[in-house]
Amino acid sequence: MAKRSRTQPLRILVAGGGVAGQALAFWLTRGGHQVTVVERFPALRATGAQVDLRGQGIEAVKRMGLLDAVRSKLVDEAGVAFIDANGKAKATIMANTSGKGRQTLTSEYEIMRGDLVRILNYATEKDTDYVFGKSVDNFEQDEHEVTAYFSDGSSGEFDLLVGADGQGSRIRRSILAEGSDPYWRVGIHMAYWFVPRIASDGNIRDTYMVPGGRQIMRRSHNPTETQAYFVMREESEEASAIHDAPIERQQAFWADRFRDAGWQVDRFIDGMGTSPFFYSQEIVQVRTDTWSQGRVVLAGDAAHCASPYSGMGISGGLVGAHVLAGEINRHADDLPTALANYDRVLRPFVNEIQDQVNPRLLRLVMPTTQLAIDAFQAATALAGFLHVPDIAARFAKEDRGGSWQLPDNPAPLDAAGQPAGTEIP
Repeated sequence: MAKRSRTQPLRILVAGGGVAGQALAFWLTRGGHQVTVVERFPALRATGAQVDLRGQGIEAVKRMGLLDAVRSKLVDEAGVAFIDANGKAKATIMANTSGKGRQTLTSEYEIMRGDLVRILNYATEKDTDYVFGKSVDNFEQDEHEVTAYFSDGSSGEFDLLVGADGQGSRIRRSILAEGSDPYWRVGIHMAYWFVPRIASDGNIRDTYMVPGGRQIMRRSHNPTETQAYFVMREESEEASAIHDAPIERQQAFWADRFRDAGWQVDRFIDGMGTSPFFYSQEIVQVRTDTWSQGRVVLAGDAAHCASPYSGMGISGGLVGAHVLAGEINRHADDLPTALANYDRVLRPFVNEIQDQVNPRLLRLVMPTTQLAIDAFQAATALAGFLHVPDIAARFAKEDRGGSWQLPDNPAPLDAAGQPAGTEIP
């Protein structure tokens, strides 16, 4: 492999066309680099359930010039209610819409994952080479280049390979030592899908607690669809393995675990088969000592998945892309320095958001007995009556990312204060 001139733009391959991968493409192309994004799905993967932006993630989107586009697609979710088997709210915590302090259980910025993915794609598709239905199966590298071998039998040479291929990252497996386990497990599993919306589905997210450390959540994102979530505490080989099984087996597993739960469980189980998608996962964090090896680097959930319970998964991916792109753009002629700085700058933020996930606290909010459920709801109702969550959120000095500050913009801004080339979807 021949050494290339340091004055040339970098040829960067991003494996994964999700939020982190597209956010990277946004900033790297504005830094003058040639970016190719390969996505194993045959089209833009604009599916998934509701996600939120918090803390530094909101600022990252603002710096991209896309905050108005995000606002135009926000889901109307006013708060979270803890309900009984009759659907009656026993306690409710409303969203903090003051623009100050910390977000509550519901963020001021709730959006469907698909809408966020489409916004990022619109902002990047003119300058980025997107290739769908293709994945990186393997790669080789030396001090000058990395050669990627693709699922269709082709190959290509690049200056940098970015693994933004999610929680189950293939790229990560290739750069970690054999036998390494990057997953930090909390003993919780989740499945979610869509069902038709009915008249009683409002703009408050319902959370129904079931003995045995189980929860059913319902949240509605448009006039015709409602999201259903089953969540449970279980530490078993069967539960950990089910997420890799065929969809029919996954659905049978979840139906079996929840059939006796009550409330609207029959409606949700019946809706599994007709849902446009069904997703089952173990709640884990990705924790590794390194995010890069030579000319290969990890980003987003592949590097530092914080889990849905951190509330910072999407924000973490956006912030990480901001930092990584900035270091590459500033040190394009010295990638070892760029990747070392990426780790040094971002690691404190990642540690902060991952430490938000406390297994003891998770066990507290997923009680195993009806007595414990009643006690939790009574305590939450009292706190709500006294406005404790609202006051605590409004006067909090920091959101979930702590005091860590987003670094300088990865690319220069234009005369209007926007990243050059940004078009609002």
